[in-house]
Amino acid sequence: MTKVSYYTAEGLKKLRDELDYLKSVMRPKASQDIGEARDKGDLSENAEYDAAKEAQGMLEMRIAKLEEVHSNARLIDETQLDVSKVLVLSNVKIKNQANGMEMKYTLVAESEADLKTGKISVTSPIGRGLLGKKVGELAEITVPNGVLKFEILEISRD
Repeated sequence: MTKVSYYTAEGLKKLRDELDYLKSVMRPKASQDIGEARDKGDLSENAEYDAAKEAQGMLEMRIAKLEEVHSNARLIDETQLDVSKVLVLSNVKIKNQANGMEMKYTLVAESEADLKTGKISVTSPIGRGLLGKKVGELAEITVPNGVLKFEILEISRD
């Protein structure tokens, strides 16, 4: 069963770039490494050859996985998204009701999530809890530690 993944233009470009790099740079290098190891003598006792073959197998698995993800990738049309409520690609400013701390997040597809840059997945507990909320609403989100309450302060798009 194939899983459709939604991407921003930036995320889809990153996926394509990685796939191109693996195919055009890493695949020839893996073949070259196998050739060099093969030239070193008896293959039955050649650990370098075995390692090069295993690395090539891992690379081919990674390429196959990325090709599958790419074939099921869909580009998100940002012009069709409602800006009055929290959706994927929304920039959301929230306030933690327990400690008064304000945070800003961008909700993105799971594959593009990166907490260091403030991008959280719409499938994460916080992302799911924020989806569909409007400015002024309170989101009660169940996390492993209990329930967090966030007030939606602002919703925007870049």
